[in-house]
Amino acid sequence: MFSSELMIYEHQSTFNPNMPLRDLIYVTHVLQSLTRDEDLYSSVLVRIPAPRFVIFYNGTTPQPEKRILRLSDAFEGADAGEGQEAGVRHREPELELVVTAYNINAGSNPGLMEACQTLKEYAQYVEQVRERAKDKELPQAVEEAVCYCIQNGILAEFLLKNRAEAIAMSIFEYDEEKHIRNEKKLSYQEGHKIGVEEGHRTGLEEGHRRGMEEGEKRGEDRLNRLHKKLLDENRIEELRKSVEDESYQKKLFEEYGL
Repeated sequence: MFSSELMIYEHQSTFNPNMPLRDLIYVTHVLQSLTRDEDLYSSVLVRIPAPRFVIFYNGTTPQPEKRILRLSDAFEGADAGEGQEAGVRHREPELELVVTAYNINAGSNPGLMEACQTLKEYAQYVEQVRERAKDKELPQAVEEAVCYCIQNGILAEFLLKNRAEAIAMSIFEYDEEKHIRNEKKLSYQEGHKIGVEEGHRTGLEEGHRRGMEEGEKRGEDRLNRLHKKLLDENRIEELRKSVEDESYQKKLFEEYGL
């Protein structure tokens, strides 16, 4: 007997419009596993838990308190109804997946925060780190934030039990967020160059757009592949160093052939 709901949560510090597609791929694997022993060709209906997809966002780029992302937004021709006959252009998509993104930065979604104390305290902890990191070195900022939160009953039990791990991961997460912003800037510049070259063939404006998108995608994909490999091998210290040291990051790219 399955639970009535299958809750899929994800935390993000950068907005990702591809979450519905990513969740579709993920939930398909989960359901395959859950129904492995079921006869899907039987005349009896196989029951599955109702999935729900939620993102908790706490990045620095402003986002609304609540945002709905739909798989159908990615469908080719979804806006203009390309290739569809008149009269059926606005029909409901035959495959849909809806993700709800909640902004959990301090001051956002007060009702949600009051309903979930842990989420509220996590947002307070992140805010403490960010405020201190404005004028202090990151390790010191995180250490001070942890001490403050323990003294003021904010995630106190968790931080007392997992102090070292919490500090290490907070430093990594904050550095990674900053590094992704820098990587996007470099990718933008690469994309601009690609766009200029392509603009001679397809028109300057369209070439710039496509080039910038391609450059940014290449940079993010390459960085994500490196981080995944390091996490899979539990190379946390090297992962942190790669965020802080660009020359070391290049060596890791070479090591993994990325």
